[in-house]
Amino acid sequence: MIRDAEKLAEFVDEVRTWVRTVAHPNEDRVAAENVVPDEIVADMAERGYFGWSIPEEFGGLGLTTEELVTLALELSQCSVAFRARVGTNTGIGSEALVADATEDQKRRFLPELASGRATGCFALTEPDAGSEATAVATSARWDGDDYVLNGSKCYITNAPIADLFTVIARTDPDIPGARGLSAFIVERDTPGLTTSEPYRMMGQAGSPVGEVHFEDCRLPAANLIGGHEGEGFRTAMRVLNKQRIHLAALCTGPAIRMFDLAFDHAETRKQFGQPIVDFQLVAALLADCQTEIHAARALVMETARARDEGKDIALQASICKYFASEMCGRVADRAVQVFGGAGYVADHSPIERYYRDVRLFRLYEGTSQIHQLNITRQTRKGRAA
Repeated sequence: MIRDAEKLAEFVDEVRTWVRTVAHPNEDRVAAENVVPDEIVADMAERGYFGWSIPEEFGGLGLTTEELVTLALELSQCSVAFRARVGTNTGIGSEALVADATEDQKRRFLPELASGRATGCFALTEPDAGSEATAVATSARWDGDDYVLNGSKCYITNAPIADLFTVIARTDPDIPGARGLSAFIVERDTPGLTTSEPYRMMGQAGSPVGEVHFEDCRLPAANLIGGHEGEGFRTAMRVLNKQRIHLAALCTGPAIRMFDLAFDHAETRKQFGQPIVDFQLVAALLADCQTEIHAARALVMETARARDEGKDIALQASICKYFASEMCGRVADRAVQVFGGAGYVADHSPIERYYRDVRLFRLYEGTSQIHQLNITRQTRKGRAA
């Protein structure tokens, strides 16, 4: 749902200009320094990028799902690090609070996330709880007026720099699976919480990912999201259903960028006396990219509108994430092929960096294989209804 088309168009133009005048010129710098510079983070905060999906009453822009993905398609047409720096606040790091927190919790934490004064992250995955999300072993034991957390999380985006952690932990050790899980908000300075150094990764330089450790980490009961135990898995799924649409848009943006780079190269690179775009096999690679990008974008928009209408989008969200992430990988491979040797050499083009960066899309927030299983499960459920 787009509430004000003219206003949104102006915002799209602003983001598009920012990507081309700020993000693109600084991509090599971010890759070399492995961090988004403070002045760029401050600029994004000033522009309101951290609060896109946080309600206006708590300092955000209160974007609808369709508005959010429209802007995400623009912001993600640059190195992943830029959108990842704000992405947890606009999505997975704030959505549990937006969806299920008490009013007191929202008033306390959401303005910090919306302004960019605090960086959020979503801590669900563990060494033995990845695709099997219900296998969470991190415990939250009731002790007096507090909860005491013990356990570890891994592969958590922005964990090394986060100020606020949405944590899924087991409050009832006697109830296996989803029903024993609860969601908490944990602040960085809470005694017993530590984080690792950022992992060394294949790609996505400048986007820190690491571990979160809890050792007798004591939390007041007021930090139990929603104030009720046993709702953690439901909260996590609500977060992920929206985020999968958001992430599908964030997969499509880089595909658009890689297609643009490949098409420009094909029009200017000459072999046998003519631009290589004139060769049918190169043209076919480009046509396949353009077709799949259009299909992904249409799918994302359709699903975003359905969510704004209050429809159950569990199936469609999985389809979005699965198709868009796989599509982006195919576009990356074709783009390298169009560039030839120059696509493999970092000194000649950014395509090799994009190729490495987008590989992670098919792994996080549900691997492609998990989404295939979920799509089939959701389909069977719908057919039986």
